[in-house]
Amino acid sequence: MLGSSLGLLVDGKKLLFLFGLVMVAVGLLMLRPSRGPGGRQGGVDLRMCMITGATAVAVGAASGFFGIGGGFLIVPALIFATGMPTISAIGSSLLAVGTFGLATALTYARVGFVDWMLAAEFILGGVLGGGLGMLVATRLSTSKTALNRIFATLVLAVAAYVILTNAPHLAAA
Repeated sequence: MLGSSLGLLVDGKKLLFLFGLVMVAVGLLMLRPSRGPGGRQGGVDLRMCMITGATAVAVGAASGFFGIGGGFLIVPALIFATGMPTISAIGSSLLAVGTFGLATALTYARVGFVDWMLAAEFILGGVLGGGLGMLVATRLSTSKTALNRIFATLVLAVAAYVILTNAPHLAAA
């Protein structure tokens, strides 16, 4: 809620440009080779809980601030904080994305920034695309590097589009 309230204070084109830069960083981090064998996830201890909690607060605030991008941010954050395999991070991220997406949507709806018909179309498309993506991801999950590379490539491609379409608006502001 705090992130989305702060996001309302910044011009939308600037937010998208900044989000594109964050996406580039996330994409490049996802392309880094892992430090160990696939998925170091082990038992839950206090250290993991502290790292996960701090990471969750940062991702929630960033997602609220940008008003977009929970999935792009939380999957790498879950991998970083817990060491879980990418496919598990994707599955686990869905609950979190829905939760802080709802908090952000309520903040934006409160000030009249929600086009309900457009939102309904994206929700329907997201459900259909999510089902298809789940089938592809589970098939690719046997190869950790393939799923990470595809995820990183998608993030970098979207980042390039976001940056290129919003950079011209920075000079006008």
